[in-house]
Amino acid sequence: MFPPILPNSVPLRLCRSRLAVALWVTLLAFRLAAATPDWVSQIRSNPASRILAADGKDAVAVKLERTWRGEVCELRLRNTGTAPVRVHEVVVFDLAHGMRGDTPVYSEGFQMLSQTAGTLAAPRDVGGYTDRGHYRLPEPAGYRTGYGMMMVSPAGADRVLVGFTSCRRFSGKFHFNGERIQAVIDTEDLELRPGQSWRLEDLVVTAGPDRDALLERLAKGIGRNHPRLRHDPVPTGWCSWYCFGPGVTSKNITDNLDWIARNLPALRYIQIDDGYQPWMGDWLETGKAFGGGVQGVLKEIRGRGFEPAIWVAPFIASEQSRLFQEHPDWFVKDDAGKPLRSDRVGFGGWRLGPWYSLDGTHPEAQRWLEQLFRTMRREWGCTYFKLDATYWATIPGGHRYDSNATRVEAYRRGMEAIARGAGDALIMGCNHPIWPSLGLVHASRSSLDIERSWASFTGIGRENLLRGWQNGRLWWNDPDCVVLHDGASKDIMDAGGKFTTAGKVPDAEYQFHATLIYATGGMLLSGDDLTRITPRRAEMLKKLVPPSGVCARFSDETFRMGVTELKGRRMVSVFNWSDAPVQRIIPLTGKSRLTDYWTGEDLGVHVGGYTLESLPPHSARLVEVKPVR
Repeated sequence: MFPPILPNSVPLRLCRSRLAVALWVTLLAFRLAAATPDWVSQIRSNPASRILAADGKDAVAVKLERTWRGEVCELRLRNTGTAPVRVHEVVVFDLAHGMRGDTPVYSEGFQMLSQTAGTLAAPRDVGGYTDRGHYRLPEPAGYRTGYGMMMVSPAGADRVLVGFTSCRRFSGKFHFNGERIQAVIDTEDLELRPGQSWRLEDLVVTAGPDRDALLERLAKGIGRNHPRLRHDPVPTGWCSWYCFGPGVTSKNITDNLDWIARNLPALRYIQIDDGYQPWMGDWLETGKAFGGGVQGVLKEIRGRGFEPAIWVAPFIASEQSRLFQEHPDWFVKDDAGKPLRSDRVGFGGWRLGPWYSLDGTHPEAQRWLEQLFRTMRREWGCTYFKLDATYWATIPGGHRYDSNATRVEAYRRGMEAIARGAGDALIMGCNHPIWPSLGLVHASRSSLDIERSWASFTGIGRENLLRGWQNGRLWWNDPDCVVLHDGASKDIMDAGGKFTTAGKVPDAEYQFHATLIYATGGMLLSGDDLTRITPRRAEMLKKLVPPSGVCARFSDETFRMGVTELKGRRMVSVFNWSDAPVQRIIPLTGKSRLTDYWTGEDLGVHVGGYTLESLPPHSARLVEVKPVR
C-alpha cells in the first residue's frame, strides 16, 4: 500500500521523526513515479504521428505541429509541399500503452446514446444504441472507438485522462484495445492547399488519483474553448412523452397543467413533446389528432403563468413533409445529387421515416432555421426548446452545400442559426453529437429514454452518473424524466421505435429511481400523467423540486454511495444495485443528525458512521446529514 498523498493524513507521531518524514517523502515520490504510465510521458514528448491522405497513403508533405501549454497540447496541420492534399485523418499518437488488459476504461460516444466502459481488452457498451452498431460509424478492426475523452484506471496507479478540449471543426476520437491506444482527428478528406495550415482540436493529457478532479480539469479546458451557455436556475417542468407518446392531445396538456397549477407550480416548463406536428419538418403546423392548434395550448400555458416548452427535431424531415417537398435542395445529397436517405448511411429514424437531413451549411436552410425559431419564440411564446435528433446534421457519407465544411461545422452553423432565432430561450440537446454541441446548448440529455422498469432505472442510471461531471460545468444535464406512476395512458414509443406498455413497478424500485435522479443534480421534469398519480408518489415528486444543481460525488464507478455537498448539510445517496440485501456504512465527520429524506424519519444523532444493516435489493436511501454542535 502506498501512503496517502496528503501530508495531513500522516499520523502526528510519525511527523515528529525526521526519519519517518524522510521515509514518507521517499514513498510519496515512488508513488508519483509509479502513478503515471510511461505512455503519458511518451505522448508529452512528441510521439511520431501519422497523416493519412484520402487514398490511404501517408501524406509525407503534411506536418503536424505541437505546442504544449502545461498539460494541454495545441495542434496544427501544415502542408509543406507544392501540391494540395486531401487529408483523411490525423493520427496524433499511436502507442503501446503498457497496461494490463483488465484495466478499467471509460470513453464518451460521438452521439448521446453511446458510451463505453469495461476494460481495455474487453470494452462494454453502456448504452444500447451504439455509434458503431446503431449509427454505423466506422471503427477499425480489432479496436473499440470512443470520442471526445477517455479515462483509464490502472490498479495501484493514478488514473489517466486524455481528452479533446475543443470541437470547433473536427471530431477527435480514440481507438484502443488491450495493447494500444490511438488518438485520431477525423479531417474528412478535406483539401489542404500548399502552404495552408489548419488549427486542429486541443488535446489534454493528465493523470491523478481523483476521478472528479481530473474531469473538472477537462471541463475547465473545454470552457476556455467553448464557454458554457448559462440558463439558471436548474430547469424544472413536465413532459408529455412518457405518458402520452405521439398520441398526445391538447386536452392531455391542459389537464396536467391544471394539476400542476394546483399542486406543484414549481414545475415551470410545460413541454409538448413529439406528436403535435403532422410530419417531421412541418413544425409550424398542427396534426389533426392533436385536437386544436398547438399555438392555443402554448398561449394557455403562458396565460396560467408557466413557461411554454416544445419539442422540435430541426435537422430532419419526412419525405411527405411540406419542407421536404418544397425545398429538397436544402438537404444533404447523395452521390447522384439527390437528397440522401439517412437509412442508407445509418439509422433512418424512429418515427415518420426514413428521415432526410437538413444541410446546416446551406444559407437558405440557415435562414429557415433562424426564422422557424424566431416565430416559435416571439409569436408562439416558447421559452424552452427540446432539440431532438440533432445528430442527423452530422450524418456521414453525404455532400453538403459547402464542400469545404466538416460535419461538425455543418452542425454548429445550423445550431448557431437556431440560437439567433431562439433568443433568450433555453436550448436543450437530445440525441445530439456530444462534443460538437459544446458551447451551443444550455442543457444536454445524458441518457437513453426512461422506461418504467428496473432494467431501465439501472441502465440509464449508470449512463447519467458516468456523465455527472458534465452537470453544471458544461451545461445542465437532463437525466430524462422522473417517472413515479405505473403505466401510461396508452402505449408509448422508446428510442428504438418500439411501443411499450409498463407494468407495475415495486415501491423500492421507484424510490431507487427517484434517489438516482436526485443524485444527478440535473434538470427535473416529470414524465407522468399527473392527473393519475397517487398522493404518496406526488409527495416524492415534490421533494425532488428544486434540483440541487450538483451531481453527487462517488468514490468509484460502482456508484454505491454518493455525497451531495450543500450549504449546511450533506445529502447521501445510498444504492443497492444487486438482487440481495447489502450492508452500507455512511461515514460521518463529527457529530451529525441523520434524517431519511423520503419519509422524514429521524434516524438519530451519530458519530463516526451510520450503518444501514440490511439495505433491501433494488432499493436506495437518501439520507440528510446535518452537523450537531
